[in-house]
Amino acid sequence: MSIPSSSAAPSTDKPYGISQIRGYIPIQLDLTKLNYDVWRELFETHCTSFGVIGHLDGTSSPSPDDEKAWKERDGLVKMWIYGTVSEQLLDTILKAKSTAQDLWTTLEDLFRDNKEAQSLQYDNELR
Repeated sequence: MSIPSSSAAPSTDKPYGISQIRGYIPIQLDLTKLNYDVWRELFETHCTSFGVIGHLDGTSSPSPDDEKAWKERDGLVKMWIYGTVSEQLLDTILKAKSTAQDLWTTLEDLFRDNKEAQSLQYDNELR
């Protein structure tokens, strides 16, 4: 009697098994909460483990042979971002035809600028 072997899904299909991103990234990114660094670490770790980190850092780009599959994976990463940010942030970052990297960069710029502004505000309050 033979035992059926189970084959693992190809790595390109692995991210599609995630339907509830909040189970993996349980915090919601919000401008009023100082949680960007924690959210970013969780999100990058998640994307690394599912083989799609290149959609955030720009090291992944479509080739003519895989453009459709690349766009599908990029759309999935965008949905993960949309699912883990506050409604206020969603309104800020939601742009037609943006890539996951575009969203990632927008969030990074937004929070980096916000950190600098908060730092200046704290310095002024201490004086």
